Formats: sequence, C-alpha cells, structure tokens
Amino acid sequence: MTYKRTLFPIILSLVFSFSFVFADTCPIVPLPSQFAEAGGHLNVSTLERIRVADRQLFPIAHFLQKEVLKHTGFALSLSAAPGDHQSIIIEFAQGAPMADEGYKLSVYPDHAVISASTPHGAFNGVVSLLQLIRLAAAEKGEPVIACWRISDSPQMAWRGLMLDESRHFFGMETVKRMLDWMAFYKLNRFHWHLTDVPGWRFEVKAFPDLALVGGIGNHTDSLAPAKYYTQEEINEIVRYARERFIEIIPEIDMPGHARAANRAYPGFSGGGSKSYPEFTFNPGKEGTYEYLAKILREVDVLFPSKMIHVGGDEVDFGNENWKTDADVQALMKRNRLAGLKAVEHYFTERMADTVIHLGAKVLGWDEIAATKIPAGDMIIFWWRQNKPEALKTAIDNGYKVVLCPRIPLYFDFVQDSAHRVGRKWAGAFSDLKSIFEYSMDRYPDIITKNNRGQVMGIQANIWTERIVSEARLEYMLFPRIAALAEAAWTRTEKRDYDIFLKARLPGQQTLFRRSGLHYYDVGNPSLTPEIID
Repeated sequence: MTYKRTLFPIILSLVFSFSFVFADTCPIVPLPSQFAEAGGHLNVSTLERIRVADRQLFPIAHFLQKEVLKHTGFALSLSAAPGDHQSIIIEFAQGAPMADEGYKLSVYPDHAVISASTPHGAFNGVVSLLQLIRLAAAEKGEPVIACWRISDSPQMAWRGLMLDESRHFFGMETVKRMLDWMAFYKLNRFHWHLTDVPGWRFEVKAFPDLALVGGIGNHTDSLAPAKYYTQEEINEIVRYARERFIEIIPEIDMPGHARAANRAYPGFSGGGSKSYPEFTFNPGKEGTYEYLAKILREVDVLFPSKMIHVGGDEVDFGNENWKTDADVQALMKRNRLAGLKAVEHYFTERMADTVIHLGAKVLGWDEIAATKIPAGDMIIFWWRQNKPEALKTAIDNGYKVVLCPRIPLYFDFVQDSAHRVGRKWAGAFSDLKSIFEYSMDRYPDIITKNNRGQVMGIQANIWTERIVSEARLEYMLFPRIAALAEAAWTRTEKRDYDIFLKARLPGQQTLFRRSGLHYYDVGNPSLTPEIID
C-alpha cells in the first residue's frame, strides 16, 4: 500500500510533465527554429484581406488567398493599402537581412504578420501560417489559431524528394499533388527520374520516337501503351512547381539504364549483358554524343533549374558488350583507356562538358565521384549506404553532396517489419524514426567541421518497381514525407521523436484523412493495413 501511494504521485507528475511538454510544442512541421505562444487566439474568419505593398510579393499573397479559400471557404481580398486590422500582412523585413529562406511569423488576436528578406522566405512564412489554419480547421471545425511568435530558417539548403516515373507512370495530376505536399512541408527540390530501362517519359522534338516507342511499357507490363509527358505538360508542371518555390531537376540516365531509349533508336545502343540486354549507350560512336547533346539541349530549355542529373550508376550491370564492340575497343585504343571503368568515366566527362557548356550543373549518383569533372560544376548524390568510401571520395574530391542513402531514405523500402511488399537491406528498412533522426553527424570520420559546407542537404528517393497505383504511392510517402521534412529543416538538437510521434504527427494525419490520402499510421498500424497494389 505504501509503495502504491508513493508511486501514484510520481506517475501523475510524469503524466502532467509530459502533457506540458506536448502542450508547449509547435504543431508546424517541420518544427521552426524558435517559437513561443503569445497568448490569445486569432479567428481567421474575422480577417478581411491580405495586405502586401511590394509587387514581388503579390504572387505569394495570391497563393495564400487561393489556399485559404480552398481549405476554409473564406475569401480574402488583396490590398496594397497600409494597415493591419483584420489583415494578414506579407512584407519584406527591415533592418538586418534574414537567411535566404528565413522568415518571421507573428500571429495577433486580430491580424498576422509575415516578414522575410526574400520571396522564398516569405513563402515559407505563408506555408507555416497555412499549416496552423488547416490544422485548426481540421481538428476544431473552425480556423481559430493560437497566437504565435515564430522565427525560422532551414538547416539545409537542399530538401529533396525524387519520383521514378520510368518504371510506373503516374501523370501530371499526381505529380502536382506531390508538389503541393512538398511545398506544405517546405521541401524545395523535386528530382524527376524520367528515363530508365522500362520507359522514356518525356517528349523530345528532335527524336519523337523516344516517347512514342520508348514510352511503351512499364516495369510490370512491357506492352502497356506509351505514356509520357508532352513538352506542354512539362512546362505546366515546372510553372506549378515554381509557384511553390520548388526546383525540378530532371534525370536523363546515361550511359546505363538506356534500354527504353535504345528501343527507339537502336543505332546508338552499346548493347548490354545477358541479364541486362541493350542496357547502355555506345560510348565508342561519335554520333552517340551528338544525339545525347541534342536531347540535353531540349532538357535545358524545358527545365530552368540549370541542373541536369545524368545518372551514371550501375553501368557495370550491362556493359559486357563493350568488351567486344569494335567502336568501344577503338575508343579504348585511341585514348589509351585501361578498362571499362575508364570508358565509363570518359563518357561521363564528355557528357558533363555538354551540360556545363549549357551553363548548367552536372548531377550524378556517387559512382561518378571518381571522374575528373571540375568540383564547382558537379553535385554528387550519395546513395550506397554500404559504401561510405564513395561518400569519402566525393568529399575528398571537393564535390558538393546530397545525402540520400538507401537506409533510411529510399521510400520503396518497407516502413514496418511486418510489411510484405517492398525492399529491405540485410533486415534494415526505412521506418519513420530512422528518417526523422537522420543526420550528417552519423559520419564523423567523413563529414567534419571543416567540410560540412559541402553537404547541401538530404533527399528521399521513391523508386517504383513495386509501386503500381497512386494509393500505394501515397501509402509509401505518408507520413514519411513529414519526417523527411523535419530531418532536412530542423536542427538535430531541436528534434524529439516522441513529441513528434505523439503530439505533432496526429494533427498531420488528420489532414491526411481529410485529404483522402492513403497513409500508414505508425501508432495504430492495424487501422491502416499495408496497401500492396
């Protein structure tokens, strides 16, 4: 009895302490750098207008105007007139400049103020206010939000998400919805994997059969009708992303993963191997470089990010034919290339020259970190978590790096040990906690205080061999996209997984339900069984 009497107040104290911690946290995802409740509440239904004086900020104000109407039914007017009563004010900050993407958000009982030094920062402030409004409307039935004082900026410049549409094609409306959620979580780089073995997914005016023939089939049905994006559709998606301050980076895979292109234009094929037929472009033919250069010139026109990802991974899966190809052998002899890896590097360096000549950055998987491409012109994506030496090579060679290791940042890997469809790596998978807690600090022998500036940020990759439907795509993305955003934006010392899971994620899941999304509820897995097709 004495034991129980002693224990009860301790448990009660812990419960109240835990509740207080939860109550004191901010519901915005990713968690802002600094935040404090100021007391009082703002009822968004009492607001009348959005005030913005600088015309640079009008598109952002219009975005906010549309989103408020969409999610609350309230129509706010736009005004350039001064004043703050019953208004949301978006303005450029006075005084010392903030970080490029930084912002301040102050919510008062009768108005709100968003200030930033750049349009992108102002947009991030708008997104935080929209989260507060949408969460309140979803949870309380009306958009009454607490008064907050928030000062915020990201820890990482590159906060990315990749979608593979070669293996399975999803289409413009699905991509737009992904961009909506990326913007909602302040992710700012959409890496679009558009070409690979199963299909070529965008129109090239100079070579129309790339889409018409190369677009036939997918990973599960090699005879499926051709699916691809027209250039007009790409222009629309790029415009849509730009409105949300998201840059789109196209990936045109080379010299491997080229089978779809080779179906359309077999004259540029370098052959393959038994398991990977027609896998490569031919690095021994001068015409191959001219052909690919024409393609990349169109890519540069379509995607204004001035970044082109050239792949460069897994070439050895299907370069067996290079050993006997007369053109490749002549190239090796002519340029004194010692082996197939040297041929691979020769090809990549030449195509990199084409990209650089276009005034764009060369992006590639970590296999190309050993090339001689100038450090200032290339960004390396480290994906092979079992090969830390590849990350070290990239860092030692002076390249900027984006971290996207399979574990935990491949979202085609299962998110629960009980799930049956998806990948594991020696038993490991991409669970929510591992994503949330991911940090460059786990590589202290490679990423040091002196070279941390070379790490641009992190990115999650969604490969779609086993993702056929939009429902499964959503299931693999939500809620992991929220954990990804937190890992990319919020500094490690400010993250707390228990608070995220128990106090902050439930509100986001309410939004998922209200939006009709298929998602995995980590806390209640039986309520959201695995979607496998």
